[in-house]
Order: sequence, then structure tokens, then C-alpha cells
Amino acid sequence: MEEGTVILQNEPVSEERRILCCQCGCVIAPNPANMCVACLRSKVDITESIPKQATLQWCKGCERYLQPPQDWVHCPLESRELLALCLRKLKGLSRVKLVDAGFIWTEPHSKRIKVKLTVQGEVFGGAVLEQVFVVEFTVVNLFCEDCHRTEAKNFWRACVQVRQKTDSKKTMYYLEQLILKHKAHEQTVGIKPMDGGLDFYYATEVNARKMVDFLCAVLPCKDQMSKELISHDIHSNTYNTKTTYSIEIVPVCKDSIVCLPKSLAHNLGGINQLCLVARVASSVHLIDPFTAQVADLTGMVYWRNPFQMIFHSKQLIEFIVMDIELVRNEDLKVFPGQGRVSHKHVVADVWVVKASELGINENPTHVRSHLGHLLKVGDSVLGYNLEDSNINDPHFDKLNKDYIPDVILVKKFYPRVITKRGWKLKHIAEKEGSLFPTDNNDYDEFKVDLEEDVEYRKNVNIYKDKSVVVDADDIDDPFAPHITLEEMLDDLHIDQSDPAMEE
Repeated sequence: MEEGTVILQNEPVSEERRILCCQCGCVIAPNPANMCVACLRSKVDITESIPKQATLQWCKGCERYLQPPQDWVHCPLESRELLALCLRKLKGLSRVKLVDAGFIWTEPHSKRIKVKLTVQGEVFGGAVLEQVFVVEFTVVNLFCEDCHRTEAKNFWRACVQVRQKTDSKKTMYYLEQLILKHKAHEQTVGIKPMDGGLDFYYATEVNARKMVDFLCAVLPCKDQMSKELISHDIHSNTYNTKTTYSIEIVPVCKDSIVCLPKSLAHNLGGINQLCLVARVASSVHLIDPFTAQVADLTGMVYWRNPFQMIFHSKQLIEFIVMDIELVRNEDLKVFPGQGRVSHKHVVADVWVVKASELGINENPTHVRSHLGHLLKVGDSVLGYNLEDSNINDPHFDKLNKDYIPDVILVKKFYPRVITKRGWKLKHIAEKEGSLFPTDNNDYDEFKVDLEEDVEYRKNVNIYKDKSVVVDADDIDDPFAPHITLEEMLDDLHIDQSDPAMEE
């Protein structure tokens, strides 16, 4: 479909003035060409330098269009971005004035895109000819470089290997939630679970470096980089390499007991060498279970004076509180300026008995604990039994045996059996399923930690589980810590068929 009109740029004339076309002799209004529109169009075509057919390269893998010379952009059908891309493909369009452009509907599977253009061009000095024509674009399939690498054997150019040398996976569950909250995995071309951690694959080294910076910001860790040469062009002196970043997270977990080196304990404000790991976030939060003194240990400081866990959460034992007596502040061996003391905890003298020996052992064990604000007589508390344990640690062997307690209490135990929770977490999904199994004790302990620690769950997106209705009868202890409704987010499902997120 083509149309043409002649627009005069001189002053309008009265209707009485008419002339004859110099070609066909029909009566027309005067114009600089002295020809009618039909004769003018037969003599001059302002669109002859504009191609009426063109091609667009489209990648089926990522659904992007090629924007010459090497850029690939996302353009939905009949969008402004796609229209701009089509207009850039028409080289002769700069010789005329573009008045209007729009799409003509075509079948989405026809691989054809039609654009209707209205242009103006000056002919014979003063006359301006306006024409409407249609350009048909053929969509041609072409793999982009990223998708081509994905299909090939060496599809990745950079890899980030995250490892933690511990038996517990609670830190890895926490890292997974941090990645989901900050959407740090959007640029990955593949995620693979490995023994002790995860491997993230990237098409460019820049995206891998961003992931490394993110990991070093949210967890105490150290990184190392190595490169592998794939090919070398001796003529252009270019190298094709693969980059691997090795990230090692500090090998300590929440609720574990560590024995600090003497020099490190002195630098942290004279804190006790036997410390409880209260939380592992951007730094390792330590607390002295005997004086409630706290300290923060960064990853850089840890790798200068490394140490290992002497007890982990899988070795916790249940104790029963037989008696408790609060300790006055002046009786604590913490001096002003020596270190920070937690105001959320209260130090108390506690007499406990193992739950398995209740009614049998008449000699309760005395221990000083930082849980005086939570415990009362008859409560259950989880702790570590140092008296009956065989500890192999060089820093622990140098301690004075007279000052080593028999029991270290960690946290109050709420004897509850929750079969249904009104909240849920999302997970990074892969082709075979979730990255980490969610039917083990580590994941259950991670959920309990989220319920009991408000600071720990601030960096985790917790969603309402509308499929579960929780009644008050489902919880054995209604006074146990729980996640409030105000802290939960509404789960938004835009496309139920999207496998990128797994609940």
C-alpha cells in the first residue's frame, strides 16, 4: 500500500486559480512542479533508496535481537525498542524526513515483522512529497555468543567456587537466602552444588568478580584467583583463558564453641579464649558465655590467626536447670575499657543436670552462663559437656585446666514439636531440584535459628505460606520465639511455570 500527496511550501492560493497538469492536462492547484500527484509520483520516488525488505537476527536461547555490531538487546514484540532497532536497519532513511512509524500486526510465529513508515522528501525545488510504504523484516535465528558457549563444552569463562570446611550446612543455607534476597545469581549461566559448597559459572570475568565482591561483603571469607590458558593466537597476541575464584568461608558455624589463640583473645579486648559463636554474618560475632563480653571478628583478622571449632551444634546435650542465681556486675571479671559487654544478656550462676540423668544424679553441675535473662528453674537448656569430651586442639591444650568449666550452656531449649509453620523460604533451583536438601537436621536447625534470633533473620526474605493454616494447638509452647506476621512477605506468583524459583 502506497499513498502520495504534494505539500506546497509557498503561500496558499485562492480556489479560483487553477492550472493544467503539464503531463496529463488535468486541472490542479498551482504547485512548483506544475504536475498532479499521480504524475509527480510516476516521475519521482523518494523511497527508492530505502530497502523494502530487511533481516533481523534473533537468538532463540535468550530471546534477544542483534544490534550491530555485537550488542544483543531484549526487545518485546511491537515495543519501542524493537521499532528503534528496525529503523536503524534502514540505511537510506536519513535522506528523507520520517513523519510516522508503526507496526502492522503479523502472526507471531510467522517470523515476519512489518513496519509502516510515513516519510517526506523535497522534489523540484519547492514541492514536498509525502509517501507511505511498508518494510518487511524477516527474523533469522542466530545463536549469540553466550548461548553458543552454553551449548558448547567450554561454555563458561569464569567460575566462583565457594567452600566451607565444616560438617554443618547452616552457613550455606544462610548464604543461599542472602543470594536470593540481593538477586546476586541473576548473571550466572549455571550453579552446581559440590561437596562442601557451590560452584557459580559466568560467561564473563566481570560478573564473576561482582559475585566475589558480594560474598566478601556478606560473609567473612578469603578469595584466591587462578587462570587457565585455553588457546593463544600468536598472530594477534590474544589469549583465551578461564578464570577461577576460590572462596573459603571461615570454618565456624552458629552455636559452636571455639578456642581463640591467646594473642587474638588479647587483641579482642581480653575476651576469654573459650567463646561461643553467636552469629556468622559479615563478621563472626563472639560472646563470652561466662561474662557476656562480645567481640566481632572479621575475615581478615581470622585468617591471620586461624582456629577451628572444638564443639559444633550436633554435639549439643540437653540439661535441666535445677537452680539459678543472678550475678552482680561488680562480681564479674570484666574491667572498664577491657571490652564490650552485651546488654541483652544477664550473667547468672546455674546448677544443671543432664536430662538423661534427671532423678539419678543428685549432684548438679555448677556453671556460669550468659542466659540468666531466659532461664528459670525447671527449664531445658542446650549445652556442651566438656568434662566427658576428648578435645584435640593446640590452643585448648595450653589453657589452665583449673579454669576450664565442666559445662558450657549455649541456648534455651523449647520442647516443641512444630509439624506446620505458617512461613516458608524460597530456594535456588536447578534442573535436578534444589541445590541443598531440605529434609535434614541442618535445615531444621536453620529454621529454628531464624525463629529464635531476630538479628539473624533480618537478611532473609520470609514468605507467608497460604497453603498452611496454623492453629494455636499446633504449637506446644506458645511463648516460644516465633516469626510474627509483620515480618512475612506476600508471595507473588507472576508465572507459575517459571522454574527459576522453587518453594
